[in-house]
Amino acid sequence: MTNKELERQGSLKIVDTAKIMKYGALFVASARLRTLSKWMISVIAASFANPLFYLLSIGVGIGSFVNAHSTNHTIDGVPYLTFLAPALLAMVAIQDGLSEVTLPTLQGFLWEKNFFAMNATPITGKQIALGTFLAAVTRTFFSVLVYFIVIVAFGAVDSGRSWIAIITAMFASSAFAALMMGITAWAKNSDLLLTFVGRFIVMPLFLFSGTFYPLSSMPIFLQWLGWISPLWHSIELGRYFTYGHHLSGTALALHFGYLLAMLVFGLLFSFNEFEKRLSK
Repeated sequence: MTNKELERQGSLKIVDTAKIMKYGALFVASARLRTLSKWMISVIAASFANPLFYLLSIGVGIGSFVNAHSTNHTIDGVPYLTFLAPALLAMVAIQDGLSEVTLPTLQGFLWEKNFFAMNATPITGKQIALGTFLAAVTRTFFSVLVYFIVIVAFGAVDSGRSWIAIITAMFASSAFAALMMGITAWAKNSDLLLTFVGRFIVMPLFLFSGTFYPLSSMPIFLQWLGWISPLWHSIELGRYFTYGHHLSGTALALHFGYLLAMLVFGLLFSFNEFEKRLSK
């Protein structure tokens, strides 16, 4: 189509408004993923390097020490590497999901304010939030899949149902990411937010969620930090599916129910905050 033909038709003729209103979230997600593709080599390299370093330094290095000084050379009835692997899988899912919603949301509202430009089109605030969330889930899934391939290569998991740990890790990541996306949209100061998240959310999340040791080994007055952590719920489910960590039917329901409630609340909260902020 020539420039003259475009000028004669006008913007309403060129742009399929109905299509944008229907698939707006997918357009937003696609734009985000195309931006990420510019750093594809870095993304792939980091996705392989992170699990290798973690498994070699902690799983193999510290693991050999733990196995040598534990009863029957095991922890929870399995070698330390097997115990640690599903926790690392859940941890990378949570970590990547968090970064993939906080940074784009800060960029959209504060740094480049491109969300306001999107909202000037027929794309709604809810669609922008959903598109950002879908892009984050897609990007995180790639890292989790690579991580799982690496832990299988290390012989850390051998159960026929171990692959389900990918689903549980993504479930927790999505739930936490949805909630944090809403909190990021609500925040007005990016420096304060990033500092608070790093020191008072991310660090306690990793240290008090039974990642490197059973949560039950902690004092009871600290165990509640794990109980409210999506990471702990994902780790428990991951260990159940990878090596048969004991969980009752009630515990399974509570783990899934907690993550589902967080996901639903997080998305509704995010939709509301995006709509509210873009309407100002």
